[in-house]
Amino acid sequence: MKVLVVGANGQIGKHLVKFIQEDDNLEAKAVIRKEEQAAYFQDLGAEVAIVDLEDDIDVIAKAAEGVDAIVFTAGSGPHTGKDKTLMIDLDGAVKTIEAAKQANVKRYVMISSFDTSREAIQSAPEGFAPYVVAKHYADEWLTATDLDYTIIHPGGLTNEPGKNQVQLAEKVERGQVPREDIARVIVASLNNDSTIGKRFQVVTGNTPVEEAIKSI
Repeated sequence: MKVLVVGANGQIGKHLVKFIQEDDNLEAKAVIRKEEQAAYFQDLGAEVAIVDLEDDIDVIAKAAEGVDAIVFTAGSGPHTGKDKTLMIDLDGAVKTIEAAKQANVKRYVMISSFDTSREAIQSAPEGFAPYVVAKHYADEWLTATDLDYTIIHPGGLTNEPGKNQVQLAEKVERGQVPREDIARVIVASLNNDSTIGKRFQVVTGNTPVEEAIKSI
């Protein structure tokens, strides 16, 4: 399965491309914004596509030609304003979903926020609500399609080394989780069709990732 990783140069994305390249069933095509980011992915043997998520849908669809799955793990980051949250976390996600349809890619994995419910929007800390709103509507757009989607809602992301041990279910108690383990969850989700049409929250736990995914 050839996987287009959107947001490959992000902290989850870099782990993800590495794990995909180590998996016998998968191969990665890394979507990055700048030529100077390419060397890391080329050293892993991954194909690279240079795309700006503020480009037109056709540009994203061209990068998606010939792939079997898309993972959206892009984000505007914590140091940008509401405008970039709107352009990347919402519009960039929606354009990538539309590009998947255009390129006839059925499998789509979305990395969302831990809780994107209406209640979460209303109770979000000041300054965080626009991000939750963006993720909420991107998730809604995806679930309204006929794509084979999986929506992953990670807890508070850390850069601690992954433990390959998680707790995941439709609802779990809020907690933290290493980005490296979210990358493992994505790979396991791509390899298990039982995750199609599912959305689940993930935090650090006591169950190996592959075993946890099989329970979904």
